[in-house]
Amino acid sequence: MGILRTIIWVLLTAVLVIFAMANWRVVTVTIWPGWEAETKMPLVILASFLIGAVPMWVALRTTRWSLKRRLDGSERQLADMRALANRPVEPAPAAVPVNDVSPAPTDLFPTDKP
Repeated sequence: MGILRTIIWVLLTAVLVIFAMANWRVVTVTIWPGWEAETKMPLVILASFLIGAVPMWVALRTTRWSLKRRLDGSERQLADMRALANRPVEPAPAAVPVNDVSPAPTDLFPTDKP
């Protein structure tokens, strides 16, 4: 996979160099009225490419950074939950018998009359 990527980059570089050599002409670029710059055509193309590519690259990097932080936080939370789920369980204390039967109404009031 790495060799294929290298071949593609070499071919792309070769095409760009051939294009730049074929268009190595001086062009006049009007930046603002009254302000003109004379430069080579490949430099104008490179500058316009960078003006469009750099902001998108910065946006991509910030989005990836934000998503990586969220993913790392989720992974830490998952690891904590797994640690809680896998901890040894202590035996429950012995159950104390509970009288769940409610007393009869006659048991509440003494029936002995003094």
